[in-house]
Amino acid sequence: MSAIFKREFRAYFHSMIGYVFIAAFLLITNFFFMMSNLVGQNSVLSGVFGMMLNIILFTVPILTMRLFSEDYKQKTDQLLLTAPVKLGHIVLGKFFAALGVFVMMLAFTLLWVVIVSAFGNPNAAEILGNYIGILLVAGVFISVGMFISSLTENQLIAAVGAYGVFFVLYLLNIVVLSIGGAFPSWAIGLFSFLSVFFRFGTISYGLLAFDDIVYYLSVTALFLFLCYRVLEKKRWA
Repeated sequence: MSAIFKREFRAYFHSMIGYVFIAAFLLITNFFFMMSNLVGQNSVLSGVFGMMLNIILFTVPILTMRLFSEDYKQKTDQLLLTAPVKLGHIVLGKFFAALGVFVMMLAFTLLWVVIVSAFGNPNAAEILGNYIGILLVAGVFISVGMFISSLTENQLIAAVGAYGVFFVLYLLNIVVLSIGGAFPSWAIGLFSFLSVFFRFGTISYGLLAFDDIVYYLSVTALFLFLCYRVLEKKRWA
Protein backbone atom coordinates (compact mmCIF):
# COMPACT_ATOMS: atom_id res chain seq x y z
CA MET A 1 0.00 0.00 0.00
CA SER A 2 2.85 2.41 0.75
CA ALA A 3 4.12 2.15 -2.84
CA ILE A 4 0.67 3.06 -4.21
CA PHE A 5 0.39 5.91 -1.72
CA LYS A 6 3.78 7.37 -2.68
CA ARG A 7 3.06 7.01 -6.40
CA GLU A 8 -0.31 8.76 -6.17
CA PHE A 9 0.82 11.45 -3.74
CA ARG A 10 3.77 12.40 -5.95
CA ALA A 11 1.52 12.38 -9.03
CA TYR A 12 -0.52 15.26 -7.60
CA PHE A 13 2.55 17.49 -7.64
CA HIS A 14 4.02 16.22 -10.91
CA SER A 15 0.96 17.79 -12.54
CA MET A 16 -0.91 20.99 -11.68
CA ILE A 17 -3.80 19.27 -9.89
CA GLY A 18 -2.30 19.35 -6.40
CA TYR A 19 -1.22 22.97 -6.73
CA VAL A 20 -4.56 24.09 -8.21
CA PHE A 21 -6.50 22.31 -5.46
CA ILE A 22 -4.45 23.79 -2.62
CA ALA A 23 -4.31 27.28 -4.16
CA ALA A 24 -8.03 27.44 -4.91
CA PHE A 25 -9.00 26.18 -1.47
CA LEU A 26 -6.68 28.45 0.49
CA LEU A 27 -7.42 31.52 -1.62
CA ILE A 28 -11.16 31.30 -0.93
CA THR A 29 -10.99 30.21 2.71
CA ASN A 30 -8.35 32.80 3.63
CA PHE A 31 -10.48 35.51 2.06
CA PHE A 32 -13.42 34.51 4.28
CA PHE A 33 -11.14 34.32 7.31
CA MET A 34 -9.83 37.80 6.63
CA MET A 35 -13.31 39.29 6.20
CA SER A 36 -14.98 37.40 9.04
CA ASN A 37 -12.25 37.31 11.67
CA LEU A 38 -9.59 39.91 10.92
CA VAL A 39 -11.73 42.72 9.55
CA GLY A 40 -14.64 41.76 11.79
CA GLN A 41 -12.32 41.36 14.81
CA ASN A 42 -13.95 38.05 15.68
CA SER A 43 -12.20 35.11 17.39
CA VAL A 44 -14.93 32.57 16.55
CA LEU A 45 -13.87 30.35 13.63
CA SER A 46 -17.08 28.33 13.23
CA GLY A 47 -18.33 30.59 10.42
CA VAL A 48 -15.16 30.08 8.39
CA PHE A 49 -15.32 26.30 8.91
CA GLY A 50 -18.94 26.31 7.79
CA MET A 51 -17.92 28.09 4.61
CA MET A 52 -15.03 25.63 4.23
CA LEU A 53 -17.54 22.81 4.21
CA ASN A 54 -19.27 24.39 1.21
CA ILE A 55 -15.98 25.04 -0.55
CA ILE A 56 -14.90 21.39 -0.46
CA LEU A 57 -18.03 20.60 -2.44
CA PHE A 58 -16.35 22.26 -5.40
CA THR A 59 -12.70 21.45 -4.75
CA VAL A 60 -12.68 17.75 -3.78
CA PRO A 61 -13.81 16.59 -7.27
CA ILE A 62 -10.63 18.24 -8.60
CA LEU A 63 -8.70 16.05 -6.19
CA THR A 64 -10.44 12.76 -7.00
CA MET A 65 -11.26 12.94 -10.72
CA ARG A 66 -7.90 11.52 -11.82
CA LEU A 67 -7.47 8.71 -9.28
CA PHE A 68 -8.73 5.91 -11.51
CA SER A 69 -9.79 7.72 -14.68
CA GLU A 70 -6.21 8.65 -15.54
CA ASP A 71 -5.08 5.04 -15.18
CA TYR A 72 -7.91 3.91 -17.46
CA LYS A 73 -7.10 6.51 -20.11
CA GLN A 74 -3.36 5.79 -20.11
CA LYS A 75 -3.95 2.00 -19.88
CA THR A 76 -1.77 1.79 -16.78
CA ASP A 77 -4.68 0.18 -14.95
CA GLN A 78 -3.82 -3.10 -16.69
CA LEU A 79 -0.37 -3.05 -15.13
CA LEU A 80 -1.82 -2.06 -11.78
CA LEU A 81 -4.47 -4.79 -11.75
CA THR A 82 -2.04 -7.53 -12.82
CA ALA A 83 0.65 -6.48 -10.35
CA PRO A 84 1.15 -8.59 -7.20
CA VAL A 85 -0.70 -6.01 -5.12
CA LYS A 86 -3.93 -6.58 -3.25
CA LEU A 87 -6.88 -4.65 -4.61
CA GLY A 88 -7.63 -3.36 -1.14
CA HIS A 89 -4.13 -1.89 -0.96
CA ILE A 90 -4.64 -0.14 -4.30
CA VAL A 91 -7.90 1.43 -3.11
CA LEU A 92 -6.52 2.45 0.28
CA GLY A 93 -3.27 3.74 -1.20
CA LYS A 94 -5.13 6.05 -3.57
CA PHE A 95 -7.56 7.12 -0.85
CA PHE A 96 -4.86 8.03 1.66
CA ALA A 97 -2.87 9.84 -1.04
CA ALA A 98 -5.84 12.11 -1.78
CA LEU A 99 -6.59 12.50 1.92
CA GLY A 100 -2.92 13.27 2.54
CA VAL A 101 -3.04 16.17 0.08
CA PHE A 102 -6.19 17.42 1.80
CA VAL A 103 -4.59 17.17 5.26
CA MET A 104 -1.49 18.99 4.03
CA MET A 105 -3.70 21.77 2.69
CA LEU A 106 -5.75 21.87 5.91
CA ALA A 107 -2.56 22.22 7.96
CA PHE A 108 -2.03 25.69 6.49
CA THR A 109 -5.25 26.84 8.17
CA LEU A 110 -3.73 26.19 11.61
CA LEU A 111 -2.30 29.66 11.19
CA TRP A 112 -5.86 30.92 11.79
CA VAL A 113 -5.84 29.38 15.25
CA VAL A 114 -2.51 31.03 16.06
CA ILE A 115 -3.77 34.43 14.91
CA VAL A 116 -7.11 34.38 16.76
CA SER A 117 -5.41 32.97 19.88
CA ALA A 118 -3.04 35.93 19.89
CA PHE A 119 -5.87 38.46 19.88
CA GLY A 120 -8.77 36.60 21.49
CA ASN A 121 -9.87 33.55 23.45
CA PRO A 122 -11.23 30.99 20.95
CA ASN A 123 -13.10 27.87 22.05
CA ALA A 124 -10.58 25.03 21.78
CA ALA A 125 -13.22 22.26 21.81
CA GLU A 126 -15.15 23.97 19.02
CA ILE A 127 -12.04 24.38 16.88
CA LEU A 128 -11.02 20.75 17.41
CA GLY A 129 -14.56 19.60 16.60
CA ASN A 130 -14.55 21.59 13.36
CA TYR A 131 -11.22 20.13 12.25
CA ILE A 132 -12.37 16.59 13.03
CA GLY A 133 -15.68 17.22 11.28
CA ILE A 134 -13.98 18.63 8.16
CA LEU A 135 -11.68 15.60 7.98
CA LEU A 136 -14.61 13.18 8.36
CA VAL A 137 -16.61 14.95 5.65
CA ALA A 138 -13.54 15.07 3.41
CA GLY A 139 -13.13 11.31 3.86
CA VAL A 140 -16.71 10.76 2.69
CA PHE A 141 -16.35 13.09 -0.29
CA ILE A 142 -13.01 11.62 -1.36
CA SER A 143 -14.36 8.06 -1.22
CA VAL A 144 -17.43 9.07 -3.25
CA GLY A 145 -15.25 10.87 -5.79
CA MET A 146 -12.95 7.84 -6.01
CA PHE A 147 -15.87 5.53 -6.68
CA ILE A 148 -17.18 7.73 -9.49
CA SER A 149 -13.65 8.00 -10.93
CA SER A 150 -13.43 4.20 -10.93
CA LEU A 151 -16.46 4.05 -13.27
CA THR A 152 -15.10 6.13 -16.16
CA GLU A 153 -11.88 6.97 -17.99
CA ASN A 154 -13.02 10.55 -18.58
CA GLN A 155 -11.80 12.85 -15.80
CA LEU A 156 -14.34 15.53 -16.68
CA ILE A 157 -17.22 13.05 -16.31
CA ALA A 158 -15.74 11.87 -13.00
CA ALA A 159 -15.62 15.45 -11.71
CA VAL A 160 -19.13 16.32 -12.91
CA GLY A 161 -20.51 13.09 -11.46
CA ALA A 162 -18.96 13.89 -8.09
CA TYR A 163 -20.39 17.42 -8.23
CA GLY A 164 -23.83 15.92 -8.89
CA VAL A 165 -23.69 13.60 -5.88
CA PHE A 166 -22.39 16.33 -3.59
CA PHE A 167 -25.11 18.71 -4.78
CA VAL A 168 -27.79 16.15 -3.90
CA LEU A 169 -26.28 15.79 -0.43
CA TYR A 170 -26.32 19.57 -0.11
CA LEU A 171 -29.98 19.68 -1.13
CA LEU A 172 -30.83 17.21 1.64
CA ASN A 173 -29.44 19.68 4.15
CA ILE A 174 -31.47 22.53 2.64
CA VAL A 175 -34.63 20.42 2.83
CA VAL A 176 -34.03 19.61 6.50
CA LEU A 177 -33.22 23.18 7.54
CA SER A 178 -35.44 25.28 5.29
CA ILE A 179 -38.47 23.47 3.91
CA GLY A 180 -38.82 20.57 6.30
CA GLY A 181 -42.45 21.42 7.01
CA ALA A 182 -43.42 20.44 3.47
CA PHE A 183 -42.43 16.80 4.09
CA PRO A 184 -43.73 14.17 6.52
CA SER A 185 -41.78 13.64 9.71
CA TRP A 186 -40.45 10.24 8.63
CA ALA A 187 -38.99 11.79 5.47
CA ILE A 188 -37.29 14.57 7.45
CA GLY A 189 -35.88 11.95 9.82
CA LEU A 190 -34.48 10.04 6.83
CA PHE A 191 -33.03 13.17 5.24
CA SER A 192 -31.41 14.15 8.55
CA PHE A 193 -29.91 10.69 8.88
CA LEU A 194 -28.45 10.79 5.37
CA SER A 195 -27.33 14.43 5.39
CA VAL A 196 -23.56 14.81 5.62
CA PHE A 197 -23.94 18.51 6.38
CA PHE A 198 -26.61 18.20 9.05
CA ARG A 199 -24.43 15.89 11.13
CA PHE A 200 -21.48 18.25 10.75
CA GLY A 201 -23.48 20.89 12.60
CA THR A 202 -23.32 18.87 15.82
CA ILE A 203 -19.61 18.11 15.54
CA SER A 204 -18.81 21.77 14.77
CA TYR A 205 -19.92 22.69 18.30
CA GLY A 206 -17.29 20.34 19.72
CA LEU A 207 -19.84 17.59 20.46
CA LEU A 208 -18.33 14.38 19.10
CA ALA A 209 -21.32 12.04 19.08
CA PHE A 210 -20.38 8.40 18.54
CA ASP A 211 -23.18 7.77 16.02
CA ASP A 212 -22.06 10.72 13.86
CA ILE A 213 -18.48 9.48 13.72
CA VAL A 214 -19.65 5.95 12.91
CA TYR A 215 -21.88 7.35 10.15
CA TYR A 216 -19.02 9.17 8.42
CA LEU A 217 -16.61 6.25 8.74
CA SER A 218 -19.28 3.80 7.53
CA VAL A 219 -20.15 5.84 4.43
CA THR A 220 -16.45 6.21 3.63
CA ALA A 221 -15.90 2.47 4.04
CA LEU A 222 -18.97 1.72 1.87
CA PHE A 223 -17.69 3.69 -1.11
CA LEU A 224 -14.17 2.33 -0.71
CA PHE A 225 -15.69 -1.15 -0.80
CA LEU A 226 -17.61 -0.22 -3.96
CA CYS A 227 -14.31 0.90 -5.53
CA TYR A 228 -12.84 -2.45 -4.56
CA ARG A 229 -15.74 -4.28 -6.26
CA VAL A 230 -15.31 -2.25 -9.45
CA LEU A 231 -11.60 -3.09 -9.57
CA GLU A 232 -12.31 -6.73 -8.79
CA LYS A 233 -14.73 -6.89 -11.72
CA LYS A 234 -12.15 -5.30 -14.03
CA ARG A 235 -9.41 -7.69 -12.84
CA TRP A 236 -11.51 -10.72 -13.74
CA ALA A 237 -12.96 -9.25 -16.94
